[in-house]
Amino acid sequence: MKHSLLTAACGAALLLTGCNGASNAAQNGDASATATAAASSEPFVTTEVADFDEPWAMTFLPDGRLLVTEKEGKLKLLDIASKQVGEISGVPEVDYGGQGGFGDVLLHPKFAGNGIVYLSYAEKGSGDTRGGAVARAKLTLDNDGGGSLSDLKVIWRQVPKVSGRGHYGHRLAFDKDGKLWISSSERQKFDPAQDMKSNLGKMVRLNDDGSVPADNPFAEQGGVSAQVWSLGHRNILGLAFDAQGRLWAHEMGPKGGDELNLIERGANYGYPIVSNGDHYDGREIPDHDTRPEFNAPEVSWNPVISPAGFIIYSGRQFPDWQGDGFIGGLSSQSLVRIEFDGDKAREAQRFDMGERIREVEQGPDGAIWLLQDGGDAKLLKLTPPPKP
Repeated sequence: MKHSLLTAACGAALLLTGCNGASNAAQNGDASATATAAASSEPFVTTEVADFDEPWAMTFLPDGRLLVTEKEGKLKLLDIASKQVGEISGVPEVDYGGQGGFGDVLLHPKFAGNGIVYLSYAEKGSGDTRGGAVARAKLTLDNDGGGSLSDLKVIWRQVPKVSGRGHYGHRLAFDKDGKLWISSSERQKFDPAQDMKSNLGKMVRLNDDGSVPADNPFAEQGGVSAQVWSLGHRNILGLAFDAQGRLWAHEMGPKGGDELNLIERGANYGYPIVSNGDHYDGREIPDHDTRPEFNAPEVSWNPVISPAGFIIYSGRQFPDWQGDGFIGGLSSQSLVRIEFDGDKAREAQRFDMGERIREVEQGPDGAIWLLQDGGDAKLLKLTPPPKP
């Protein structure tokens, strides 16, 4: 039987009520780890700000407005003060269906000067194939609450394009050195995660123009291998750098075994050879502790949380949470708080949000922003409760 890390659910907790005392990762031979939950009172106030149709990602502009991708292929611009929602034209054509469509949106580190944004999306291939792609473009805003993209150029693609519409990943992040990181999931094809002739099931590191940095761990191999920083991943849907520059990423496991990993240079995280979950058809997958040559997760969840969206908080509105991670939960309908201790991590708290949470972002003022999943999804702003 699989070992499990059981993090207690909040049950019927109110929207503003958290669950304390979550569990640590089951790893390094631990048979199981469990935790009980104790309710805390009103850790934040939740305000509904706007509605979107199948939103997937968001990012704040320097002027405080918000870019939001909608899966079917729209890029929206929200003026938070006026609640006006405009649209950005010139977006790439997306292959919409299943888990595919518009993905992440990210500003260039020097956006204030160059206006460049990055977009990830599912792209149609030949026949019944498709794959994730990343493009960059110049964003120009107009005076009517919208704008347009120009000089759009695709700088990266998943290789090869395959059938199906699952497990694109395509989360984006920049590090402090201006390198672009892309999570490339294994498209529900399993074995490509271990195949260095493919960039599926990999963490990818590029220069901001899509070229390959000479210091990547597999650069000398050339081809798509040169793009790869780490391998053996399943479906990475959240990336965040901590204050020390370490990259953390969470990924959905198979039937059980969601993971939070510390991403290390050239490391292999084992999928599909090992996992703390099993295949959906019932076939067992050996646990991480049976193959110590593969990097094991710092936190593992079974039952799963279905993680989506991820920040490491650095704002001032919640000073007690500075340096903590926040992960959205889809099937768990939760917001999960992670505490870090150097290169170790543990779930510290879980908040029952009552809806699937697709995306998490930190606002310019230090508020925490969430996007619900699906149609008629709410944009939520979390702020501290009033002081007594």
